[in-house]
Amino acid sequence: MTPPLLHRYWPASDGAPPYLRLGQAPTPVRPLTGLGSQSPLWLKDESGYGDGYWGGNKVRKLEWLLPDVRRRATRTVLTVGGLGTNWGLATALYGREHGLRVVLALIDHPVDEHTRAQLDRLHASGAHLHFLHTATRLRLAAPWLLARHLDRGTLPAYLPPGGSSPLGALGAVETALELADQVASGQLPEPAWLVTAIGSGGTAAGLTLGLRLAGLRTRVLGIVVNDTLRLDTTTLLRLARRSEALLRRRGATLPALALGPSDLTTERGWLGPGYAHPTADADTALAHAATAAGLTLERTYTAKALAALLALDTAGRFAGEPVLFLNTHGPRVTP
Repeated sequence: MTPPLLHRYWPASDGAPPYLRLGQAPTPVRPLTGLGSQSPLWLKDESGYGDGYWGGNKVRKLEWLLPDVRRRATRTVLTVGGLGTNWGLATALYGREHGLRVVLALIDHPVDEHTRAQLDRLHASGAHLHFLHTATRLRLAAPWLLARHLDRGTLPAYLPPGGSSPLGALGAVETALELADQVASGQLPEPAWLVTAIGSGGTAAGLTLGLRLAGLRTRVLGIVVNDTLRLDTTTLLRLARRSEALLRRRGATLPALALGPSDLTTERGWLGPGYAHPTADADTALAHAATAAGLTLERTYTAKALAALLALDTAGRFAGEPVLFLNTHGPRVTP
């Protein structure tokens, strides 16, 4: 198995958190032309990451989270998401493949064709589904869910929404280190900005940490697409620092870092009415990306992020400097 790039920071890999390779790295980069931008745009396309099941950035997090669960006494995982959760589906499919039973607690959001198809995939995934409808009911039901799914007397392993824990965020650290290697090899210029959707925060936090570890000056611009979690800059930097502390605690040799607001900026202006609610700007960006750039997006995360990128570019936010768009969408045909 190819070791993760993060292993460079351990004198010996014995102290590193366990890792399970689930995809083929590196994911490709290419110019993102045809969108009429003022700044040069580049794409790092995570859509192909993942061996045979649901792909994208969720799989990067599972590469660190699943082996950690497998070290515990339980073989049951509990996690939460919306009705169309990509995170929940990826966890169910990869968890099943690696001997884990997955329990998903789901809350409502607007239902469209994608959500209906995703629900069919979730039902077919083998996961145990609980439809709790609201975040309030989910919080009230949490003790019952944990007790209901005891595994040989042991509580299930809980994974937060989107896998956005200090450990899960290491998946995006890995993405940033991979990007730094691609910059060093001349595949793209060093981006001034990396634009990504923020659904649960782990990807933006991990990217921020990874870019600084790699010595890049690239700043993360996170487009908030979820109003059910606290996803401001302060919260995400706190998660990035917790991931840094985890690495140091496990014996990684890291350079001095001082992560701050200049490293990560968040924008909420493209959320619309709420999580998974469509917006006209996102639908326009989705169609434009498909026809002009051959890029497949979806309405909840990546289309809103691209809509924000294009609007901010038009407003002169990037000052003509190179901008990288991270496509985290990973569609698959699933069992």
